[in-house]
Amino acid sequence: MKKDKAYIFTFLSLTTITFVMSYFSIYYLIEYTSENFLKNQVEASKREAQEISSLIKFQLENGIEHDIVIQNLQKTIERSNSQSGYICMIDWSGIEVCHPNPHKIGEKIYTEKSLIQPIDKEPKIYELYSILTKEQTVLDNDYSEIIYLYPIKDTDWIIAAHANLDKLKTQIGNLKLNFTIICSISGILIVIISLFTVRLINGSYEKEIEKENKGLSKKLLSLSELNQNLVLQQQKQKEIKKENEDSKSSCRKRILTYIKDQIVSIDPKEIAFIYMENTVTYICCTNGKVFNSNNSLEEICSDLSSQHFFRANRRFILNINAIDKIYKYGNNQLKIEMCPKSPVDILISKHKASLFKKWLRGEPID
Repeated sequence: MKKDKAYIFTFLSLTTITFVMSYFSIYYLIEYTSENFLKNQVEASKREAQEISSLIKFQLENGIEHDIVIQNLQKTIERSNSQSGYICMIDWSGIEVCHPNPHKIGEKIYTEKSLIQPIDKEPKIYELYSILTKEQTVLDNDYSEIIYLYPIKDTDWIIAAHANLDKLKTQIGNLKLNFTIICSISGILIVIISLFTVRLINGSYEKEIEKENKGLSKKLLSLSELNQNLVLQQQKQKEIKKENEDSKSSCRKRILTYIKDQIVSIDPKEIAFIYMENTVTYICCTNGKVFNSNNSLEEICSDLSSQHFFRANRRFILNINAIDKIYKYGNNQLKIEMCPKSPVDILISKHKASLFKKWLRGEPID
C-alpha cells in the first residue's frame, strides 16, 4: 500500500512539475516563434516594396510616362496572391493609386484601419504581434494593416506593404495550437517514461534488497540454531551430576597452575577458557580469577575432555559451559562471547566453524 502511494505521489509530482514548466515554456516559445514569423513576413513585404519602388524609379528614369507606369504596376499586383498580404501604391494624400482590387483605386486610406509606420522607419514587430493577439472584432476578410511605407524618389507616390491581419491571426492561432499539442504530448510522454524508469530502478533495488534479506534470514536461522544447540548442550551438562570421562581421553582430574611460587590445582569444571598471549598461557576461571601455566595450549588441551572443551584457534581453548553468545562475523566466521569476558575477541575461522557446530551438537569430532 505504501509503495502504491509513493508511485501515485511521484506521478502527481512529475505531472505537476512537467506541465507547469511546459506552460511557461509554451508561452515564451509561442511568442518568440510568432514574432520571428511576423518578422519574416515584414521583411518579405519590405523587400517586395523596395523592389517595386526601384522598378518604378527605373521606368521613370527611362522616360516612361506616369500613366503607363501606373498601368504596368496595376497589372502586376492584380495577378499577385493577396491572401497573406499585398502591395499597393498611394499618393501623399493617402489616395489609392494602384491596388490588387481595382474597385478600391481612388479610395482614401483611413488611419483608424491601418497601423501606418513613419516613412523609412523599421516596423515594430511587437506592436503588430500585440494587435494580432488582442481580442478584437475584424471588420471583414480583407481587413489589413499597412506595415511598411517606402516612398519613390522624385514622385508623390508611396509603396505601401499591407498585411492581412485576419490571415496572420489564423496562422498564429494554428501555430499556438500545434505547439500546445506537441508540448502536451511531450509532457505526457516524459511523465510516463519517468514514472516507468522510477519503477524499473526501484524494482531492481527491491530485488537486491530481497536477496540480501534472504541471505540475512539464512544467517540468522543458522546463528539461532547454533545458539539453541549451545543452550541444549549446556542444559545437558548441568543435568550430568558426575563427569564420565572416556577411557581413551586419558584426562587428568585437575590442572596444575602457579601463583608466583605457589602451586594451585584447578578443577576443569571451574575453567571458563584458556588463552595464550606473548608466549604465556593464562587460565581464566568462571569466577574471574586468572592463573598462569607453564604448559602450552597443546599440552593442556590433551589433558581436557573433548566433550567440554574446544580448541577455537591457536590462542584459545573454550569451555562449553562458559560460552555466552555466538555471532556471525565476517566471511562465514564466528565470534564467541564468553562469561566472564575474554580480554580479546575470540574468532573461529570458517574452516573450523563446521567442527565447532558438530561439537555444539554433541557429535564426535576428529
